[in-house]
Amino acid sequence: MIPKGSIQWYDVIDSTNSEVRRLLEADKLDNLSVVAAVCQTAGRGQGDHKWTSTPGDNLTFTMVMRFSTEENGIVLPASEMLQITCVTTLAIRDFLLDNGITARIKWPNDIWVGDLKICGILIENILDGSNVRDSIVGIGLNLNQQSWPEGIPNPVSMKMLTGKDYEPHSALDALHEKLCLRFEQLATKEGRVDLEAEFRQYMFRLEA
Repeated sequence: MIPKGSIQWYDVIDSTNSEVRRLLEADKLDNLSVVAAVCQTAGRGQGDHKWTSTPGDNLTFTMVMRFSTEENGIVLPASEMLQITCVTTLAIRDFLLDNGITARIKWPNDIWVGDLKICGILIENILDGSNVRDSIVGIGLNLNQQSWPEGIPNPVSMKMLTGKDYEPHSALDALHEKLCLRFEQLATKEGRVDLEAEFRQYMFRLEA
């Protein structure tokens, strides 16, 4: 069993990805630690996109995956960085399935339910030579939000799908557990093969 790090909640922060990077530079984060925020003032998505979220309604957080540490000894070549996406997207799918929601993975790392987007992921990797040293995995999962600004093309939340309210702290605890379980699959060759096979099973690309 690989030890899992703690979850730190902030009321307001610029970006959970940025805070994780700062804490890593100060060597203040254990593997599988999480930084979560009620409100992000500068949340980021893929490319130049911003992540839009009503404060308190959703999960906006970042988990760090650290490699080649004394605790896990997992070495991840940069050529296998897709494994980080596999771990992350499949864990989110597991969590949603536990809540009665069947989701798909839109290449490369968004989570959709039908034709609607429920989760976005921003992964930033720090390399040490030819290997990944740290992976900064930012996740925005729509829990309770029911309206968005114009220009957000196809959002949906768990509440919209199930009619239930979700408490962010307990939801994050459950999702963190799923992420840690999927991370453990990286420890074996068989686990990595299974991760990639399952990822490809549930992954789709938008047609041009």
